[in-house]
Amino acid sequence: MASINSKRTLRRDLWLAGGLLGLGALVAIISLTEIKANHLDQMAQATPEPSATPAESKPGGTRPTTPAPEPARPDPAAQQEGANKPALPPAPAEKVAPPMEKK
Repeated sequence: MASINSKRTLRRDLWLAGGLLGLGALVAIISLTEIKANHLDQMAQATPEPSATPAESKPGGTRPTTPAPEPARPDPAAQQEGANKPALPPAPAEKVAPPMEKK
């Protein structure tokens, strides 16, 4: 009796797996057709044709005529003060590891 029941179970599982596989393929096909249909609805805007002559340049125009600003440089006293300060405070004694031994 157990062999008949196992054959029925196997047959039912195979039909269920085939149905789910077919349903997944159907959903994938519908999705791909929707993507393709939406892609066709979107049209690219045409760019205007370039003219034969370039645009007329105007003196002074919108571009700056002065040289670009230079990066800020602190005065020597501030540089000296910053060089002597450590970036971080010293570590507590319990967190300092012993020196590594050379091999």
